[in-house]
Amino acid sequence: MTVRFCYLVSSILVLAFSTSALGQLNLARPHIDSIAREARGRVGVAAIDLKNGDTLSVRGDDHFPMQSVYKFPLALAVLDRIDAGVMRLSTMVHLNKADLPEDTWSPLRDRYPSGNVDLPLDSLLQYSVAQSDNNGCDKLFSLLGGTGVVDGFVHRLGIADMSIVATEAEMAREWSVQYRNWSTPKAMAILLQKFHSKQILSAPSTDYLWDVMVRTSTAPRRLKGMLPKETIVAHKTGSSGTNEKGIAAATNDVGIIVLPDHRTVALAVFVTDSDASDESRDEVIASVARAIWDAFSSQP
Repeated sequence: MTVRFCYLVSSILVLAFSTSALGQLNLARPHIDSIAREARGRVGVAAIDLKNGDTLSVRGDDHFPMQSVYKFPLALAVLDRIDAGVMRLSTMVHLNKADLPEDTWSPLRDRYPSGNVDLPLDSLLQYSVAQSDNNGCDKLFSLLGGTGVVDGFVHRLGIADMSIVATEAEMAREWSVQYRNWSTPKAMAILLQKFHSKQILSAPSTDYLWDVMVRTSTAPRRLKGMLPKETIVAHKTGSSGTNEKGIAAATNDVGIIVLPDHRTVALAVFVTDSDASDESRDEVIASVARAIWDAFSSQP
């Protein structure tokens, strides 16, 4: 067999595999569109195969309120400071009672209702990311110098389509403020890709945050809801609750899914301005994640 013939056969095989892979992803799009209609709102999706770069998106360039999803880029900014030697995971942080306001989601406050406690930075990160603690989140923003510092950090990474301008406390005071903390699905998927490929943090810090996100305990019926039980998912959720009109501004889950062949897929699913039930919105995200799982798992 000549070299030229071998090259020709090889090229045909590569083209066939690529066409098959793209075909599977193209078939997934109308299915995701159908799923999205069940949300009775607006749904945005972006997925990236972190091995070969294949992508799929639906409303991938739209703006969606992040809610607690923004605790993922916040954690990246904190760990960047740790990599720079400015902070350590063992750095002790003092929490007063004023740091632990009521009327917000805070397992940290439930554990230390009177405040006056010193905790390592490691604990604040664990509470803020794995348990989505709002008070822990705002303390981390304060330690870094405010939301603008994190916003600037993300933009320096080359992520333009993301805005971080308001704390949890500021979002809680006015419904409309949460819409100012936004991301496009594509931007979030790219940030996840950069994180996973260790373009942002050192290997130890990347591994640390990966482990924290795998232990995320909030909204288990979203990305993980319809995947095989043993599937590893490193993710961060975000939820707004509903207003007086029964509209949920944000029901989100973003993360990295490990496929059966050990390939990884970054996936961001945002649901906004939906009047569907909590269970229906969670099911939409779970169904999208399953559609992505099926499409990417079937690629050669």
